[in-house]
Amino acid sequence: MPLLEFTDRGIYCSRADVYIDPWKPVDRALITHGHADHARWGHKKYLCTRLAKPVIRYRLGPSSIETVEYGEERLINGVRFSFHPAGHIIGSAQIRVEFKGEIWVASGDYKIEDDGLATAFEPVKCHTFITESTFGLPVYEWKPQEEVMTSINDWWRANKEAGKVSVLSSYALGKAQRVMHGLDPAIGPVLTHGAVENTNAILRKQGIVLPETKRVVQGMKKKDFEGAMVIAPPSATRSSWMKKFRPFSLGIASGWMTLRGARRRRNADRGFILSDHADWGGLNEAIRATECERVFVTHGYTDIFRRWLIEQGYEAFAESTEFEGEIAEDDDNKDENEDYQA
Repeated sequence: MPLLEFTDRGIYCSRADVYIDPWKPVDRALITHGHADHARWGHKKYLCTRLAKPVIRYRLGPSSIETVEYGEERLINGVRFSFHPAGHIIGSAQIRVEFKGEIWVASGDYKIEDDGLATAFEPVKCHTFITESTFGLPVYEWKPQEEVMTSINDWWRANKEAGKVSVLSSYALGKAQRVMHGLDPAIGPVLTHGAVENTNAILRKQGIVLPETKRVVQGMKKKDFEGAMVIAPPSATRSSWMKKFRPFSLGIASGWMTLRGARRRRNADRGFILSDHADWGGLNEAIRATECERVFVTHGYTDIFRRWLIEQGYEAFAESTEFEGEIAEDDDNKDENEDYQA
C-alpha cells in the first residue's frame, strides 16, 4: 500500500488515518495553506503552520486548529509529518510524510521566487513528490517580480497623470499583499476592497508588516479616489462596485495574462503577468531539487506535464483532485458581498 493515496475525500495516509487538504469532511486534516480549495470547512481537527492559522480560522469560523512551526515534526501513529515552506503565500507549506525510511512530499501550491513576504520555498528531498501543475506548459515563464512591479508602478503613475483611478485585480489573500509590498507609496494612496482589507487586518494582527492602506467605504467622494491605486478581488471588478471610480483603468495581475486574449476577455486595460504559482521552469526546478524518483501531478496541465516528466526519466502519474490553483482564489472572500455595497 502506498504511503499516500488519492481518494474521493482527498490525499489520504491510511497508516496515520489523516488527510492532506481534503475536499470532503474528515476527522483529521493537514492543511497546506489558507486558500479555499485547500482549507475547507467541516473537518473535526485541523493541523497547519502557525503563520497560516489566523487566516484559516477567520475563514472557517470556530474550528479545532493545531499548529506547528516549519520543520517541526509530528508523529502520528508511527508516521512522521513535518511542514516546510512552499513560498506560495504567507504560512503556506509542503507536507513531508515519512514512514520506515520512505518519504513523500505533498507540495500544495508553491512558487520558487522569494516574494519578500511568504517564507521562501525550500526544496525537500523525497522519493515521491506530489506537485501542482497550474502553469505546467513551457509558455508560462515569469519575469522577475521587481520588473513586474516596475511596470505596475509606471502604469499607476501614467493613470494618475491622465486623471484616472488605477484599479488592480488581485486575489484577496496572497496576491494583494504581494502587490502592495511592491507599490511605490510616493505615487499616491493605496485603497482596498473590504475583502482585501479584512485579510490585511488579520495578517497585521499576527505581526506581518504591510504598507499603509485604506478601506473603500460607503460615502467616499470622488476626491478620495484621485490618483489612487485600488486593489480588489477579481469578482469585485466585475460588479457595480466599480462605478464609483470612474474614470478608471483596470489592470489584472495574474499568470493567465500570459495567454493572448485573456486580458480582453476580462475587459481589462492592462495585464500584468504575476502569479503565486510556479511557472514551467519553477516546476521543473522544484522537482529536480527533491531528487525524487516518482511524481504525481495534480490540478493544471496534468496530462501534458506528466508526459514531459516521463520523457525526463521520472515515473509520473496524473491524478484528479478538487484543487483548482489560481482559478479557485477568484471568489474566495468571506464577506465580499457585504463589502460590495461600500
